Amino acid sequence: MYFRYSLLFHILYALNFLHFTLSPIYFILMEEYKLIAKTFQGLEDVLAKELCEMGANNVELGRRMVSFTGNKEMMYKANLQCRTALRILKPINEFKAVNAEEVYDKVKKIPWDNYFGLENTFAVDSVVFSEDFCHSKFVAYKVKDAIVDYFKEKYGKRPSVRVVNPDIYINIHISHHQCTISLDSSGESLHKRGYRVAQTEAPLNEVLAAGMILKTGWKGNSPFVDPMCGSGTLLIEAAMIALNIPPGIYRNSFSFENWPDFDKDLFDRLYNDESGEKEFHHKIYGSDISAQAIQIAEKNIKSAGLAKHISLTVKPIQKYSDPPENGILITNPPYGERLSLKNLTELYEVLGERLKHAFPNYNAWVLSSSEECFKYVGLKPTARIKLKNGDLDCEFRNYKIFEGKYKKKNNN
Repeated sequence: MYFRYSLLFHILYALNFLHFTLSPIYFILMEEYKLIAKTFQGLEDVLAKELCEMGANNVELGRRMVSFTGNKEMMYKANLQCRTALRILKPINEFKAVNAEEVYDKVKKIPWDNYFGLENTFAVDSVVFSEDFCHSKFVAYKVKDAIVDYFKEKYGKRPSVRVVNPDIYINIHISHHQCTISLDSSGESLHKRGYRVAQTEAPLNEVLAAGMILKTGWKGNSPFVDPMCGSGTLLIEAAMIALNIPPGIYRNSFSFENWPDFDKDLFDRLYNDESGEKEFHHKIYGSDISAQAIQIAEKNIKSAGLAKHISLTVKPIQKYSDPPENGILITNPPYGERLSLKNLTELYEVLGERLKHAFPNYNAWVLSSSEECFKYVGLKPTARIKLKNGDLDCEFRNYKIFEGKYKKKNNN
């Protein structure tokens, strides 16, 4: 009996010793901090939902951004798995300043050698919303000078600035007098998935394409059709959503891989985790009137390894007559300066006519910046979502296509 209690005591003592010995390491690994995910206007709610499902804490929507808290693992996951984030920022310092010289002084006080060394290259990006800071590039120059001078005064040497593909990306955000200095953990924008090897004249941004699909609620539960697919962005993003493939697996690198605290084992485990991938029991169909566009789409789809899930054909929308039943249609027709107004109105007329007669029981979604073009669709939208496509204000409209009398009643 004594032996059993003695052994139990020593086990408990050892566990207690390990707890106090390893707890600093544990808390370093599990430490939570504020993070910011940037996105396009109109996609904030979708991005917030993605982050919540990922396990992020304290998720709050902002303008073209979502703030949240998480540890290093969450930061890596956000970069790998977020479909609607453009970049993931880690704020490291906040202060108030009324002019560029004050920004310089306060940035220079940051212990920059905690974040990178003389052997690293760096670049500074600035976002400014302030009457007192008129030129964002000038702010970026002052931040760059402050960082360089910090190293020169402390080590007698300076790190190199590299505009293209630097090791370390630094971001300064100024709203009125409030300044936030962040490390950009992503590096190149996350819309640059890595699968695109060719493109048409006006390719849809990958983050916007994924956001459009997620806005509809589609996650692979029906056939998917894009009758004006261009270079295939909507098709590829749809396939990745249906199969739950993380968009970040195609990328060559993330900026956090150059940080001093980069945990390669943790990142490799997350990168190689395929436990979340799903089966897709339907098919994705893309077509375009341009044979060249279909060739480009085919190259991108093969690059993404998704050819068996996506069917491509050269076909004008006028020729659609027998699509798969009960599917979803999402498309980004030409608008803006891509066609003359006469050709555009004719195209949207044909689109509306084909939706009405060739796609019964379909859930159809159309993105366009032209109110004039939407009029020619001739159908009453059941939802309108405001989005930004580059500098263009767009609407993403939903049309429920019904057969028989209900359809006619709905369209009058």
